[in-house]
Amino acid sequence: MSGLARALTQAGRLTAAQADALQKKSAADKVQFIDSLVTSGLIDSRGLAVFCAETFGYPLMDLSTFNVAMLPPKIIDDKLMQAQRVIALAKRGNKMSVAISDPTNMQALDQIKFQSEASVEPVIVQHDALLTLLAALGKSAEQSLQDLAGDGADIEFAEEAAETVVDQANDIEDAPIVKFLNKILMDAINLGASDIHFEPFEKFYRIRLRVDGVLREHAQPPITIRDKLVSRIKVLAKLDISEKRVPQDGRMRLVMSPVKTIDFRVSTLPTLFGEKTVMRILDATQAQMGIDALGYDPDQKELLLDAIQRPYGMVLVTGPTGSGKTVSLYTCLNVINKPGINISTAEDPAEINLPGVNQVNVNDRAGLTFPVAL
Repeated sequence: MSGLARALTQAGRLTAAQADALQKKSAADKVQFIDSLVTSGLIDSRGLAVFCAETFGYPLMDLSTFNVAMLPPKIIDDKLMQAQRVIALAKRGNKMSVAISDPTNMQALDQIKFQSEASVEPVIVQHDALLTLLAALGKSAEQSLQDLAGDGADIEFAEEAAETVVDQANDIEDAPIVKFLNKILMDAINLGASDIHFEPFEKFYRIRLRVDGVLREHAQPPITIRDKLVSRIKVLAKLDISEKRVPQDGRMRLVMSPVKTIDFRVSTLPTLFGEKTVMRILDATQAQMGIDALGYDPDQKELLLDAIQRPYGMVLVTGPTGSGKTVSLYTCLNVINKPGINISTAEDPAEINLPGVNQVNVNDRAGLTFPVAL
C-alpha cells in the first residue's frame, strides 16, 4: 500500500477495502494512487490537500493565488518536473520550496534533492490545480518553440545517423527542437551570417546572428529549451553532452545538396546561467570564388598575385570578423595550388578543406603549436 493510502486508512478517511481497490485500479491503469483517488470521488482535491497538510505538517498553498511569472526558471529539469509532478516555487540559499500534491512520494523528493543539490521543502497544493499548471508550463514552452520554428526544414547533417548515440537521441531528438535549430541554421545561411550566438541569461534566452560584422538579435526562444538546444548542437558536432564545466570545440556539416555542403565550427563556453554556444559558418564554395571575385582594385590584385608567387616572404591579412580574411587566404592558396608546388598550412583550426593542401590543425594541449608546426 502506498504511503498516502496507508495514511488515509489509518485516519479513517478510507476503508481498507476502498484503499485496496484504488491501489489495484491505479496499478491496472498505470497511474499513481492519487490519480485514482481523486477521480473516484471518495475525496476531493481540496479535502485531500488539507488532509495532507495537517497530517504531514507541511504548509498548504492555493496555486490560483500564485503569480506564475515569479516561478524560478530551470531549477528542476522539465522532464523530471513533468514526470514527478512537482513545481519549484522558490529557492533561497540551499533551500528550495516545491509544490507537490502527494507528500508521500519520496522518490520525487529524493530525485529533486539529488539533481538540485538543495534541501527540499514540500508545499502542499491541490492535485487538480497542480496538474493544470504543469500542463500549461509544458505546453507553453513547446507551443512557443513550434510557433518560432514554423513548419521547419528537414535538412540532412553529414554522418549524423552513424554518430548519434541512441540514449542521447532519446533525450534531445524531439521534433520542436530539431525543427527550430534547422530553421535558425537556414536563416543564418540565407542572411549571409558569419556566426550564430546562442546566449543564456537569467530571465531570457537570446540568439544573435553576425551579418556584415555586426551582431543582430534574431530570436528569443523559451528559456526552458536552452539545455536541449545546446545538447542537440553538441550531438551534431560530436561533443560530450555530459560535460558542461569546460569549453569544448567541434565541427558539424550540413548537406545542402549533392554538390554543396556547409561546415560549422562549434564552440561552447560555460557561463553563469548555462552554456553559451557560438557557431562559425564556413562555406567551402567561397574559397573557390577566384581572385577576381574578391573585389580588389586592379593594382591591388597585381600586387597580391606578385606577393603570393614569390618563393619566400610574408603576406599579412588583417581585418575584423567577416571582412574576408579567411576567404582571401584560401583563394590565394587555390591560385598557387598546382601539382608542382608543395603547400602546408598551420591553422587554428582548419576552417575549409582544400584538396591538394596539407592542412595542419594546431593543438596546444598535445604540444602541436604554431612554432612546432612551422
